[in-house]
Amino acid sequence: MTGFGTYASPPCMAAEVDAAYFDPLAVDPGQARDVARWRRAERTRLAGLRDGLGQAMRALVSVMVGEHLGRVIAERGTGQGLVLSGYWPIKGEPDLRSRLTELHRAGVTIALPVVETRAAPLVFRRWTPGSKLVRGDWNIPVPPSDADVLTPDIALAPCLGWTDGCYRLGWGGGYFDRTLAVLTPPPVTIGIALAAARLPTIYPQPHDVPLDLILTEDGIAATRPDSRTHR
Repeated sequence: MTGFGTYASPPCMAAEVDAAYFDPLAVDPGQARDVARWRRAERTRLAGLRDGLGQAMRALVSVMVGEHLGRVIAERGTGQGLVLSGYWPIKGEPDLRSRLTELHRAGVTIALPVVETRAAPLVFRRWTPGSKLVRGDWNIPVPPSDADVLTPDIALAPCLGWTDGCYRLGWGGGYFDRTLAVLTPPPVTIGIALAAARLPTIYPQPHDVPLDLILTEDGIAATRPDSRTHR
């Protein structure tokens, strides 16, 4: 399956900035506001693209992404000791829960991200198929507070949009970037996205942290040149 659709015309001054010359370390307030406005518009457009797939196509995409993920994880070995952070799908995100269940049965330890404190890094609590879950932020099911807290070796990050440089456009809460900035050792990060959600740029800001690779229904769509995927 290949990407489809066209890019929307950006609704702000960011449209006039050539991505090749855009300064990712710029902190000009006006530029930051323009980028924030552009991102809000792109989130709306990309969410609509996802919704437009329909239930059957979203299910097919989930299966295809899950198969690619299984191969990526298998290359690293699925024995005891590997900790993989997944996610609970919301708003039409690829549903990888069946793949997480299979990986758990193969010996991979699975965790889910949890917002324990607003505007703070995520924590990762252990999850197993059939685990009792509670409602977390935004009513997302999460493991309870007595579940083991883990440090992931690999972390999945659902993406609304993505770039060839492995930058991710999420919902704008900043939790994933905030978490990657403090995790030691840093996990291998895999963005989960639609092929059609590719963007020329997200106009990276100082807080944006690129992922190691992007995985879509077509397979590995992008790899960061200095990624740690083969460490």
